[in-house]
Amino acid sequence: MTAEISAEFSQAAEDVKKLSERPDNLTMLRLYALYKQGSQGNCTGARPGMMDFVGRAKYDAWKALEGTSPDEAMKQYIELVRSLKDEDKKK
Repeated sequence: MTAEISAEFSQAAEDVKKLSERPDNLTMLRLYALYKQGSQGNCTGARPGMMDFVGRAKYDAWKALEGTSPDEAMKQYIELVRSLKDEDKKK
């Protein structure tokens, strides 16, 4: 991981909190999964139980990125946040 990508990733994580509107649920899941993959690597732990709908959705989204390198996940996260910021500016 390069220091530049890591710095951009950290900045994107801050920028996403400053959006004027919360992204839709699917986008939020994508952000979560990319952030986790970028910061921690492949998904760990057991899949949450059936009644934990949110936990299960988060786990599944992160698990779907298994094998994606942390650098690649960081780049995708940064790009997604940039697109959200661009949309935000248009509003």
